[in-house]
Amino acid sequence: MSEKKLNTELLDSLRESRDKEPLGGKKGVVIGIANDQSIAWGCAQAFRGIGAELCVTHLNEKTKKFTQPLAEALDVKPSLYLPCDVREEGQLEAVFETIEKEWGKLDFALHSIAFAPLEDLHGRVTDCSQAGFLMAMDISCHSFIRMARLAEPLMKDGGALFTMSYFGAEKVVENYNVMGPVKAALEASARYIAAELGPKGIRVNPISPGPIKTRAASGIGRFDELMEKAAERAPARVLVTIEDVGMATAFLATDYAKLITGDTMYVDGGYHVIG
Repeated sequence: MSEKKLNTELLDSLRESRDKEPLGGKKGVVIGIANDQSIAWGCAQAFRGIGAELCVTHLNEKTKKFTQPLAEALDVKPSLYLPCDVREEGQLEAVFETIEKEWGKLDFALHSIAFAPLEDLHGRVTDCSQAGFLMAMDISCHSFIRMARLAEPLMKDGGALFTMSYFGAEKVVENYNVMGPVKAALEASARYIAAELGPKGIRVNPISPGPIKTRAASGIGRFDELMEKAAERAPARVLVTIEDVGMATAFLATDYAKLITGDTMYVDGGYHVIG
């Protein structure tokens, strides 16, 4: 039996990583923090906790009272705490123009925004209005495509793109309604972008958390029942927290995950494996 040699280069790299933060020197943007219950906030804390420097956005002036203290807690420079309503022409583009001016590069970007009009969200997919469907697709899906296009030239040394999905993209979830097809389109878009940007070293992963009581989730009918069912049926028998999602996403942003791309990362206590 031949003796296998240790990969000394790998071991040296792992030893070195013990002495520094895995995202030390990395720069990322987090789009979609609404308040301290947001999944994006859980991710931002995890990114910052392992060394990343961040740019974060707020929706408008009304939301600043909730998000500005969070940006300050993350040590975000005032010039990198930016308005971003993807419905407003030029705002998303302005975020990336500022990043180019301030940093000249970008290592990762998180997209955590979704919206559908309540009358369409609470009704059957069959009855969804054209206007409501187009709005949901534009805000929840196409804005991620736009983000990827803007991030691409800044990721000169490769990078990682993330977006937030849900199990309703894969299976029919009661009361998830029009967001199911929209999230399915988002996951499919992420796979295509992963294939297109992979040769440049840019990885793309949708993140699919279990149900979490966020402001966005409050618009889904009977959401409390959905959470109870998840806690009862998931193999882990617990609900996921924003911190759980944040740690998993932060791992994907590190070089430890440098060949993980195109897949949906489930952070749901195993719920998605139950029939």
